[in-house]
Amino acid sequence: MTPRELRAFCLSFEAAVEDFPFGPQISVFKVLGRMFALTDLDARPLTVNLKCDPEDAVRLRGEHQGLIVPGYHMNKRHWNTVTADGALPDRLVKELVEDSYDLVVAGLPRAQRLRLDRP
Repeated sequence: MTPRELRAFCLSFEAAVEDFPFGPQISVFKVLGRMFALTDLDARPLTVNLKCDPEDAVRLRGEHQGLIVPGYHMNKRHWNTVTADGALPDRLVKELVEDSYDLVVAGLPRAQRLRLDRP
């Protein structure tokens, strides 16, 4: 996955925006003010921090050692750092981004979640 593809995929979700609260290098992708992905799109290898169910986070780290690790500078129980430079299938990276988005949306107040469900 290229940095351009990762950025476009993160922005493809409803109400997703890119923000730079940590400086111009770090892209933070949010839905209604809540972060679901964080990356330095210029870094090599390309990695992205993604929210993850705690049980799934541990399982994924075991299945993809060195490519999915505890979230760098994040709550390591709920966040993974995923290598997105082609070492993992793009399909898996996209699933993990989507899961992260879905987890964040599930934690939003009901009124905000309902607003996202509108066509």
